[in-house]
Amino acid sequence: MKISIILGTRPEIIKFSPIIRQCELLDLDYYVLHTGQHYSYNMDRVFFEQLELPKPKYSLDVGSGTHANQTGKMMIGIEKILYTDRPDIVLVEGDTNTVLAGALTAAKLGVKVGHVEAGLRSYDATMPEEINRVLTDHCSDLLFAPTKNSKLTLLSEGIEKERIFVTGNTIVDAVYENLEISRKRFDVLDRFSIDQDYFLVTVHRQENVDNKKRFKRILTGLEIVHEETGLLVIYPIHPRAQKQFKAFNLGIESIKIVDPMDYLSFLQLERDAKLVLTDSGGVQEESCILRVPCVTLRDNTERPETLEVGSNMLAGTDPYRIAETVKSMLKVRRDWKNPFGDGKAGKRIVQILQKVQKGK
Repeated sequence: MKISIILGTRPEIIKFSPIIRQCELLDLDYYVLHTGQHYSYNMDRVFFEQLELPKPKYSLDVGSGTHANQTGKMMIGIEKILYTDRPDIVLVEGDTNTVLAGALTAAKLGVKVGHVEAGLRSYDATMPEEINRVLTDHCSDLLFAPTKNSKLTLLSEGIEKERIFVTGNTIVDAVYENLEISRKRFDVLDRFSIDQDYFLVTVHRQENVDNKKRFKRILTGLEIVHEETGLLVIYPIHPRAQKQFKAFNLGIESIKIVDPMDYLSFLQLERDAKLVLTDSGGVQEESCILRVPCVTLRDNTERPETLEVGSNMLAGTDPYRIAETVKSMLKVRRDWKNPFGDGKAGKRIVQILQKVQKGK
């Protein structure tokens, strides 16, 4: 069995890392194709090195662009590679344009598609990610659902149960494995001279940072949180957000805005935070796993399990709602049950692939 792992963003590298490690451990025939959706491979090189992963066999360096332009470029590049280095199955993970491009291209070529993290829904069709999730799920042959809720969603959309496997989420594996790597290397609090409690912020989604009103309201909410609690608010700003911050001529004084961090540093900072404020789906999951309270700066979430166990609350972008939600989440007990699995999802997914291949 030859496996093609197609990825293009840093969250995908993180969530694929347990599967890549399993492929290495079992000496499977596989390769990684990096589309370079957000960054060039050269910028991501350190990411693979830090996580102790082998470098991709192929790199497209597509870069940013409109959805159609970016997806089209990726499909053209992926098609050429799959023609010459034809796998038995293509694996994609999540909801990016890379995921859609990889799944559509493979399906058109008659190559099996496995979707890792299948069945997530925000039910907000204005989000590009939601379109990508739905289309990818419906052209995939194997759907690796992280939770029972995700499986029920897929079944309700008419996908046959034989194609769906509840595996847990590879983010659990990744958090455990990558924290262990980071512990051996450094202590982030010492590195950044942090000696007080703090809140950690990530804001990068298109619907937030490309909308001046929403972005400004979020920043105002962060200022209110700082004023009311007196705690340090750290915001490692995403390149997209940084660009829009400057374009909108926004200003903020009481928040510590820092350059983007490497993943291992961010993971440690997340683990030790008093609370996390985010619009990232992955950070909602990670904070839940790490038992750090989370406030989500969106009106909906495709991670409802975090709401159900009490690790997360939706705040939207109203400044005063953000502040009130932070107050509420600071009172919760950090003893919720992790709904995303036992940290063995990567192993399960690879075992399922091997079993399906033997049963052909």
